Parts: sequence; C-alpha cells; structure tokens
Amino acid sequence: MNCRFDNEIERKGTNSLKYDFAAERGKPADVLPLWVADMDFQAPLAVMEALVKSAQHGIFGYSESKQEYFNALQKWYFVNFNWEVQRSWLVKTPGVVFAICTAIRALTRKGDAVLIQQPVYYPFSESILKNERILVNNALVYSNGTYSIDFHDFEEKIIQNGVKLFILCSPHNPVGRVWTKEELVRMGDICVKHNVYVVSDEIHADFVYEGYSHFVFAGLKPEYLDRTITCTAPSKSFNLAGLQVSNIFIANKDTRNKLKEEITKSGYSQLNTMGLVACRAAYEHGRKWLDELKDYLAGNLEYTHNFLTENLPQIKLVEPQGTYLIWLDFTELGLNDKQLDELLVNKAKLWLDGGSMFGAEGTGFERINIACPRSVLGTALKRLEQAVRSIS
Repeated sequence: MNCRFDNEIERKGTNSLKYDFAAERGKPADVLPLWVADMDFQAPLAVMEALVKSAQHGIFGYSESKQEYFNALQKWYFVNFNWEVQRSWLVKTPGVVFAICTAIRALTRKGDAVLIQQPVYYPFSESILKNERILVNNALVYSNGTYSIDFHDFEEKIIQNGVKLFILCSPHNPVGRVWTKEELVRMGDICVKHNVYVVSDEIHADFVYEGYSHFVFAGLKPEYLDRTITCTAPSKSFNLAGLQVSNIFIANKDTRNKLKEEITKSGYSQLNTMGLVACRAAYEHGRKWLDELKDYLAGNLEYTHNFLTENLPQIKLVEPQGTYLIWLDFTELGLNDKQLDELLVNKAKLWLDGGSMFGAEGTGFERINIACPRSVLGTALKRLEQAVRSIS
C-alpha cells in the first residue's frame, strides 16, 4: 500500500486552525490536536498541480465554473452513489454550514421549529439558535454500543412543535452511523407526510467503511427530491476545507430560488478561484488517492480499536460505519465534563472535541480525528493510556 499517509508533515506556523490556535482557544500550547475535521495529509498530487498551474498564471480575478466543472460533479455522484444530478440544481456556496444557515432563513421564519438529532455536529444547533429559530431534538438512542433512531419520537416531535425543517446528518457526525435505506425512507416518509423540508448534510458520504453503503437521501424517492437541499463538498474527502467550496443540489426550482435570494441578501456571489480549480481536479483525478486513504483510515481504526481493547478497556470505541471522526465513550471513568477535560488536556496533553458540544447526549464522550499518520495516532493513544492509569 502507498505509505504517503505515514509522512508526518509539520503544520505549525502555517496559520493552521488545528495546530496554531491552541492558546487562543484556551488550550496549552503543547497539546496534540486531534479535534477539528481537518486531515494531516496532503491533497492528491493532481490537485496540488492544478493549484500550482493556476497560481503561476498569476491573475486571480473573479471566476465562475463552466460545464467541465459540473461534468466532474455529475460523474462523481453517478458513479459512486447512482445519483444523477442536473446542472440547473447546482448552487455553489463557500461551505456547508453557510448553506445550512441560508436554508434556515430561506425556508423558515423566526420562531419556527427546526429538528435535529443530537448528539450531532454542533454548528447545527448554533445555526438554528443564532437565526432565532426553535431547536427541537429527536435524540438518538444509544444502546449496546451503537445508535439508532426513535421514529415514534421523530414524528411526535414534528407534530407537537410544528417542525418546518429537518437537518439530516448522513453519514452521521459524530456517532459514525451510515443510515440504511430503510431508516432514511422512514424519516423521509414522515417528512413528506407532515410537509417538512429536509436539509441533508452529506459531506462525509465518501467515507463509508466496508460492508456499508451511503444512499443519497434525495435520490430515494421523487417526493424527497422535491423537498430536499442536498449539501456536498470535496473538503472532507480531499482535505480542501480552507479553499471554501461546497456544491448544493436543489431540484425544486422555487426552493432553489429562495436559497439564491437569501444568498444574494448576504452579499455573497462567486466562489474562491482556487476552490473551483481544486474541486474539479479532485473529482476528476482523486479517485485512486481517496481509495488509498480509505484503506489507511481503516487501518487507523483497527489500530485504535485494538489499542483500546488491550490497554484501555474502560474506554469504549463506538464502532463507526463511516467518517474519520471517532466517537469514544468515557462514561465508565465516572468523570464529569470538567474532570474529563482536565484529564485529556492537562494530563494526556490531547485536544479532542468534548462530547457535550454535540448536545447533552454527548456528555461523557469525546470525538477524536484519526485522519493522521499512524505514528501520531499511536502517540496520542499512549498519552491517553498514561493519563488514565494516573487516576486509576
């Protein structure tokens, strides 16, 4: 296997949010950061070459995408997910969270209810509350080391609160569930029944482990397609988050126009020139790199599982079906949030994402990013082992 992912690349001093802003975020300067969804791997060579070629041209004026850009997207989603998109559906934004906030404003009014499934990616709740909507939570059910959906509660929450919009996380971040077709259809049918719009965040769709399949929610039924905003981006798959490019697909013309109008109100227009270049190159030439990366991540997951089983059995790994963000259950340690933070930050010298950020259901859990060289992951796990032993 190509071992390019074993290379440790120095990132300090590059204005990296992950590595250079510990002090600004209240952490010791010497913590090992495995928190934000930002991989420690260089992008595919074809992407770097395309960016260098664009930079050497030396003119960075306003840019737009042409047919070739859309062709790359269309092929990617058809080949990988059997979903055929049309060019008229495409709305480009600088990020998925930007698109979610815009959709909330476009499709709901202040005081309307928006449904999410916590513990879930924390910008979901921020997007709802900062836009003065009511957050409604269909909490995921944690049992026997995995998460499931309480469908009765899902529908009851929609009815009781008059929910107008549901933000779906698929695959789910942070619990790692890849929803089955049956689960998606049950949620979709309920949303159709009660006239609920769906924003489907599918940014982690390319990271699904062997034995599981990602289904594009909007592609399951025509009636889902008609009420869904599907959020995609190459940022997680190819480590391009800083280039700020996302591709949002909206089949319903009226819904699409509402979103575009809200984007116009925000003063935003064209994407970053380099983002367009990188996105096209990634989807056209990044397949082999991504396949190798997924093999490497599967190895990192196995390494983490074996290490915890052998050395820290009191910390449970919630087996992920997708994503490179791993959800760890620390509840057997019997620590509150403050004590757990003290253990990780000050004793283990690790910077992870605290579970309570993702909702009250995340208390006692931590999210760790395993998209790093295995040597770095090994260092982190050994630090964790030493810290836990110090309090046992």
